[in-house]
Amino acid sequence: QVRLMESGGGSVQAGGSLRLSCTATGSTYNIGCMGWFRQAPGKERETVGVICTGRGPASYTDSVKGRFTISQDNGAYSVNLQMNTLKPEDTGMYYCAAGQWLGMVSTAANLYQYWGQGTQVTVSS
Repeated sequence: QVRLMESGGGSVQAGGSLRLSCTATGSTYNIGCMGWFRQAPGKERETVGVICTGRGPASYTDSVKGRFTISQDNGAYSVNLQMNTLKPEDTGMYYCAAGQWLGMVSTAANLYQYWGQGTQVTVSS
């Protein structure tokens, strides 16, 4: 069993920054990729970005490229999301997810087996 613990989030004005962190504990030996997904009220969940340890740079959705940065600390079982120049449309519940390495970096949410409880990000205009 894998547990994902998220921290960070909160409320900020447009143009501000927030940092989210996520740490995996438990049976983490088969985790190869971690990432962030978000869901705004009334909208479908979307990928923010993912990273697979030792497999190159993170992959991001177009709307956050150049503003958000995913990083990992101390190996494969943690992931951070630095969010700069936040916009109101970035508002939503942000979820950390983790999954196995499947031979390619995938942004598809259904390929990630483990999920955190989510942390709210609210950006006001």
